[in-house]
Amino acid sequence: MNDQTPSPNEPMRVLFMQSQTYYGADSRIHGLLMQHLDRQQVQVHVALNYGNDHQKSASAAALENIPHLNVRATRFGASIYGRSGQKVLGDVLKQALPAFYSLAGLLGYIRKHKIQVIHCTEKPRDAFFGFLLSRLSGAKCLVHLHVKAEDWIDPKVQWAMRNADALVGVSRFVSDSMVEMGFPEDKTYFVHNSLELDDWDPNLDGSPIRQEFGISPQAPLLLIVSRLFYWKGHSELLKALSVLKQTVPEFKLLIVGDDDPRAHPGRSSYSAELKAQAQNLGLAEHVIFTGFRSDIPQLMAACDIYSMPSFEEPFGMVFLEAMAMKKPVIALNNGGSREIVEHGVSGLLSPPQDINQLAANIQTLLENPGLRKKMGDCGRSKVETRFTPARMSSEVMKIYKHKLFPEKYRDFAYYRKDVL
Repeated sequence: MNDQTPSPNEPMRVLFMQSQTYYGADSRIHGLLMQHLDRQQVQVHVALNYGNDHQKSASAAALENIPHLNVRATRFGASIYGRSGQKVLGDVLKQALPAFYSLAGLLGYIRKHKIQVIHCTEKPRDAFFGFLLSRLSGAKCLVHLHVKAEDWIDPKVQWAMRNADALVGVSRFVSDSMVEMGFPEDKTYFVHNSLELDDWDPNLDGSPIRQEFGISPQAPLLLIVSRLFYWKGHSELLKALSVLKQTVPEFKLLIVGDDDPRAHPGRSSYSAELKAQAQNLGLAEHVIFTGFRSDIPQLMAACDIYSMPSFEEPFGMVFLEAMAMKKPVIALNNGGSREIVEHGVSGLLSPPQDINQLAANIQTLLENPGLRKKMGDCGRSKVETRFTPARMSSEVMKIYKHKLFPEKYRDFAYYRKDVL
């Protein structure tokens, strides 16, 4: 066992678990933490999945060059999330022994470097292995939740969360969902995500996007960017636009993203359902399905309004991206959305399932260019001042210190409600 109490003369030692090879939204947030945690206060390590021997993983490519980051290549075994059948079983058996030796080596690494905090996402291999390693080494375990806490969360993850030293949600909504599910309130916190502004230039020229899709410079353009699945609100948005069309006949909507089969197991293509709905509502000439795109800043630059009425959004990074591009946001007044988008300031919120109010909010913004500009400016300002990596890292650092090591930092009372 290593000494869990930080020395006043040395930085705290933190290990992030990065078991997934892809670089999703949660990985990007943890990458920002790894990059921006103050190196005078924290020595940062990561257990990083490099993928197979033939191709470097996307997460490795994104993380391994962060300055002053100590990387420990780790095999985590096969992921079974969203998979079933004989091939998965074969992958699990094939990778089990290498994973065992690699994780045993990681335990030695944790002990050698006297890691004091193991920081996990809610991904099963992150949380389960991270918690086990914390108990075998004497380190503290923190599970960072990026989704609403619900019964579908893997039982191994729920077990790790119930026994972890701290739980952190990406919004008050996510944090409250953990408490409502029965996780201890006295160890549950939230820290809002942040956005690195380097790639989000509001002066970017969006005209090439309009030219690509045959949209005139004068046509009002709405945009929604997400995986295509039910809870993102595409269907409700189409219903609202069918109402809007009665009074605002000229507009376009770009629907950007691919189907997410994991969200609709056993269901036919959701994009096909949405295309059929658009056709039935008389919106075929108004709606363009682009599929997956990587040029999101350019798409944001081209639009007038970002509109995503997603239900119980845990946080909504795409809202920050739209706000950074000085675009007003249309969203719902529930979930984490209302913590990010301030109604009447950076966008307009409507109650869930209130199609008429959703349509009215869109119409208000379409008919008021000055209001769109004012909201866009306010949104950009909020991202610049509130949703910064420095702020996020500072708040996480406070949790490391004042929740995980209160015996060392008795001078600071840190409560979940203090974050906002």
